[in-house]
Amino acid sequence: MNALGRMEIRAAMLSDLLDAGGAPALLNDPNRPLLASMIAGQAAGQGCLPAHLGLGPARFSELLARLFPGTPVFLVRREIEEIPELDDLRKLLLDHRAHPGVSAEWMADIVATACAGRDHLWQDLGLANRDELSRLMRLNFKPLADQNVGDMKWKKFLYKQFCAAEGIYVCPAPSCGECADHPKCFGPET
Repeated sequence: MNALGRMEIRAAMLSDLLDAGGAPALLNDPNRPLLASMIAGQAAGQGCLPAHLGLGPARFSELLARLFPGTPVFLVRREIEEIPELDDLRKLLLDHRAHPGVSAEWMADIVATACAGRDHLWQDLGLANRDELSRLMRLNFKPLADQNVGDMKWKKFLYKQFCAAEGIYVCPAPSCGECADHPKCFGPET
């Protein structure tokens, strides 16, 4: 499938998801458009997430029923490599939740799962761009997002926070500004 075909599938799925009815309180969930973007991206073959976005089939069905009832969703079936730090990344995110609730828990599981991917985190999530990921992080994990003062790439930032919490310091320089890998961590994402 070419890029134009993926964009058409993404746009159609996103429109269907956002037009879905549901309980008014759930329609106002600020994660709804972000989750719709992930689902649309996944349906278009973007990202690395499995068909249930890392939530498992039952929780993914609950997400669809609560936020996008009656919308047919046909996702790409794929397996993702398990990463040993999955539970630790999930805990890091949950420890920095900006608000209680199931949608922040869904996001923690989805983001932690996407960390197993090989691209930038926004791409692995199937999002349209990095701005969506930054919005997701500020909305759901604001205390953690506020620590990313240098606008480090999100996956690198999460691993840096995880490693620091474990007492693991892998950067050879005393500060990021002096590190030879600075462009890889803070450069543009394409």
